[in-house]
Amino acid sequence: MTLLHSSHQHKIARPSLPWTVRPFVSIISTLVDIACRPDGTANRRLIHFLDYQIPPNYNPRPTNSVSSADISLDATRNLWFRLYSPSLTSNNQLLPVLFFFHGGGFSFLTPASLAYDMVCRKFAFRLPAIVISVNYRLAPEHCYPSQYEDGFDVLKFIDENSATVLPKNADLSRCFLAGDSAGANLAHHVAVRACQTELRTMKMIGLISIQPFFGGEERTDSELQLVGSLLVSVPRADWCWKAFLPKGSNRDHGAANVSGPNAEDISGLDFPETMVVVGGFDPLKDWQMRYYEWLRKSGKEASLMEYPNMIHAFYVFPHLPEAFHLVMQIEKFIAKCSSKVPNSKFETSISQIQVSMFTDLIGSYVGVFQLYICLLICLFALLISVFYRM
Repeated sequence: MTLLHSSHQHKIARPSLPWTVRPFVSIISTLVDIACRPDGTANRRLIHFLDYQIPPNYNPRPTNSVSSADISLDATRNLWFRLYSPSLTSNNQLLPVLFFFHGGGFSFLTPASLAYDMVCRKFAFRLPAIVISVNYRLAPEHCYPSQYEDGFDVLKFIDENSATVLPKNADLSRCFLAGDSAGANLAHHVAVRACQTELRTMKMIGLISIQPFFGGEERTDSELQLVGSLLVSVPRADWCWKAFLPKGSNRDHGAANVSGPNAEDISGLDFPETMVVVGGFDPLKDWQMRYYEWLRKSGKEASLMEYPNMIHAFYVFPHLPEAFHLVMQIEKFIAKCSSKVPNSKFETSISQIQVSMFTDLIGSYVGVFQLYICLLICLFALLISVFYRM
C-alpha cells in the first residue's frame, strides 16, 4: 500500500519536511557523528546527555490514559522492560500484547527515551494494546548476539510469568512483535527463534517491521543515491554494523543481510504474518524491499506499506500526518491478524476513537514542545562538543 503517489525522482529530490522537523534531525545527525568515534567506541557521556529520559508513571490517573511501569529481569545486564497498559478500555475487553524493540543502530537509546516513550504510549492507547517495550544491551560494549538474547529472554519471561506480570485482560493468543530500525531487525530474529521454540502460553501472530535496519556488503541504488541522508546514512550505518557484528565478520553476516548468502531458511517455520514499512528517503529502503520480497519467496504472508516522501524514523514526530497514518495502518494490521484467531474480538469503541483523536491532537503539540526542549539540549551539547571535543 502507498500513502502518496510514488516518484522516481528521489535521487535528485529532497524530502519535504516541515521546519519543526528538519533542524531537529539535522542537529541530531551531527551529534551522532560526533558520538560515534572513529576507533569504534561510543562517547557515552555525550549520548547520555542527549538522551532525555521519561520516567514511568505509576499514578492512578495515568498520562494520556496509559499507565507504565518498569520491570527488571536481570540487573547484572540491565535487562528490563517498560509495560504500558491503556486505561480507557472495559475490563472485559481482551487486548493484544505487543512486544516492541526500539531503534538506535543497536548502540543508542532505551525504552525510557522521550521519542520511544511517546511512540509506545500512543500504540498502547490508539491500537489499543498491552505494550512491552524491551531494554537490551547496547553495542559496541555488547555486540552480537547480546541484543537478540535479551529480546528473546524477555519473551520467554512473559511466556512463563504472564499471569503475575500482565494485566488480566491481556490476550496471549494475539501476541505481536514490533520494532523500528535496529529494533525491527531484532524483532525479526526474535521471531525466528520464537518459531523454533515451543512457547507455553503465547501465540505470535504478527510482526510489524518499521523501516528495518538490514544491510550487506553490496551498495544498493538507494544507498548510492541518498547520500548525506538525515539520521541514517551509509557511514553511520557502517559504524553501527562494525560496532554490532562479531569481529572478523562483514555485513553479509546473517544478522545484517537476512536475505543474503548467509540467510537462515524460514520456509519451514510458522513465521508470523509481517507488515513491512518503507520510507522513500531512507537509504535502507532497498534492503527493506528485499526483506519483503524474501518473506514472500519463503512462502510467508507479508504486506508492504510505503511512504515515498518520508525519511528514516519519521514516525517519532507526532505532528507529521504520515506518523498518524502509520498508527492507523498498524491498527488495521492487528485487526486483520486478530480476525484469523478463533473466538477473537478486536474492537475499538466510537467514544474511544473520539477521545483518541482529541488526545492525539493535544499529544502532537505536547510532543513538539518536548522535542524542542531536546533540540535546545542538543544545541547546547553541540556547542560543548565543538569547544571541548567531548
